[in-house]
Amino acid sequence: MKKILILLLLLFVEKTYAQDFHFAHVTDTHVGSETGAEDLRKTVADINKNKDLKFVIVSGDITEFGADHELKLAKQILDSIDIPYYVVPGNHDANWSESGGNSFRQVFGSETFYFTHGGYRFAGTNSGPNMRMGPGQIPRENLVWLDSVLKLNDDLPLIYVNHYPQDSSLNNWYEAIDRIKKHNVQLFLCGHGHVNKAYDFEGIPGVMGRSNLRAKRSTGGYNIVRISSGKAIYQERNPDSLTQSPWLTILLKNHHFERDIDVYPRPSYAVNEKFKQIQEVWGFQDRSDIGSGLALAKKKLITGNTSGEIYALDVNSGKKLWSFQTQGKIYATPTIWKDMVIAASSDSYIYGIDLRNGVQKWKIKTGKAVLGSPVVHKGIAYIGGSDGTFRAINIRSGKIKWSFEGLKGYISAKPLIYQNKIYFGTWGNEFYALDLKTGKTCWHWSNGASNRMLSPAACYPVGANNRIFIVAPDRYMTALDAAKGTVIWRKKMDNYRVRESIGLSADRSMVYAKTMDGQLIGVSTKANDMRIVWQSSLQLPYELAPTAIEESSNIVWVPSNSGLLTAIKRQDGKLIWQHKISNCLINPLLPLDKKHIVVSTMDGKIVKLSVRR
Repeated sequence: MKKILILLLLLFVEKTYAQDFHFAHVTDTHVGSETGAEDLRKTVADINKNKDLKFVIVSGDITEFGADHELKLAKQILDSIDIPYYVVPGNHDANWSESGGNSFRQVFGSETFYFTHGGYRFAGTNSGPNMRMGPGQIPRENLVWLDSVLKLNDDLPLIYVNHYPQDSSLNNWYEAIDRIKKHNVQLFLCGHGHVNKAYDFEGIPGVMGRSNLRAKRSTGGYNIVRISSGKAIYQERNPDSLTQSPWLTILLKNHHFERDIDVYPRPSYAVNEKFKQIQEVWGFQDRSDIGSGLALAKKKLITGNTSGEIYALDVNSGKKLWSFQTQGKIYATPTIWKDMVIAASSDSYIYGIDLRNGVQKWKIKTGKAVLGSPVVHKGIAYIGGSDGTFRAINIRSGKIKWSFEGLKGYISAKPLIYQNKIYFGTWGNEFYALDLKTGKTCWHWSNGASNRMLSPAACYPVGANNRIFIVAPDRYMTALDAAKGTVIWRKKMDNYRVRESIGLSADRSMVYAKTMDGQLIGVSTKANDMRIVWQSSLQLPYELAPTAIEESSNIVWVPSNSGLLTAIKRQDGKLIWQHKISNCLINPLLPLDKKHIVVSTMDGKIVKLSVRR
């Protein structure tokens, strides 16, 4: 009898909290595309005519490229909505963002939201991928935030929002699902696929909304969601047209996932049991994502995170020694010259920081975010930004030696110094060679693509035998004359779909390239065509991580987009060992010697690995 009374009381409380209301679910507006802004204006005008709507949820891909002007235009249009609206970014807002996602936070105030309405609470998080091609990823700091807000109003049912479907298209989908299942989640909303579609995510009812873009039709569209009598009723609405008949009705209820006995897929770490000779000497877990690599000097490891912190760890213990706070996300890998750390932030500053104690020595203001990593040569740091400018900086004084302006597209990778020139690609389908001493143009080359997503910009270029080698998302590998910039060869091979991850062999005879199909090949640096002269037995799953391949001590180190590090024999390409650190993308690697390597992953993990003999 007591159990029945408790159940009736819970049902009474749930019905008392729940109220009937309508809201709009708008997604994938892609402002910056051909019709994105116009389609959104029509939707906003249509929403303002509907006095039944209480608020609007916009579930990602607000813009086409995450550019500052696109974000400002989208905000201007959305601000004309007469009712509250709530937004989260999608992959288009984050992965190709000239600000490293920093402008989204500045323009919209946050990349997450949490509010209550009508007896329900709504929580939305970012989805990535952030500045590195790979599966989507809910940022580590968003998960920490989610833990904090889900403790609020814990008796209210939850509706969760993310741009991506909550499956393996997100490399850490399980971290969000495991959290929200503890908090009476009753519905999940997303975008990304551009179609109306119903899902079941481990028992959580899910809904993907159609894109607001018109596509091949005369007008775009969105969904009106009616919460009534414990149901969510979805109806598509086309601006200035009749609301269509309901295409989906979902029963909203407490699923009591604490009683769930089903077993769902999770990433496997069984490979670590297979290769037991690999030991994690120490591990460090950041509260934010880490999107940069590591630098080492005087037993200090230097890196940065997406909360804007640059910090030092002791290489032997992993203990944090000092930290320095910037005001933007960090994706640039720091470098070190003598006792000076050169680091950059999306807050539009380049910093010179004392290696010994983390004290700022100088900083240089730029016009926009700085996402490109610096390289150092004879006391000069060379670095490109998102303001169309590449700079050479005297490290000792913090003064600019020269600057080259007018770059097409922004810089997000690490430049190459070779034969007294500096080489780099931009997200404008361009590749440049500048004179190292003067900054004057030696040559520049374009791949001719009309879509900037095919730019040779995420690749770390390599140089050998008077040639510069690059790969790009267009799946071409290109060899350019280092002095003239003329094409020596440029090839696309269907059996070896190269993308953005390459590296130079220690003897400079080969360019290692990882393919989208998980192969590892070696391409001759001397041949007059794309001649494959070496191939590893390694076979990874579908692979997108742009992180560079490294060779040291006759070991080829291969990163992946799923936290798996592979060591390959240089001589014959055979597998030595593998170790899975997390399920997220591996950042630029830092081999220490034949037995030790330090690795970080995008979800904020840093580990020092040791090979036991």
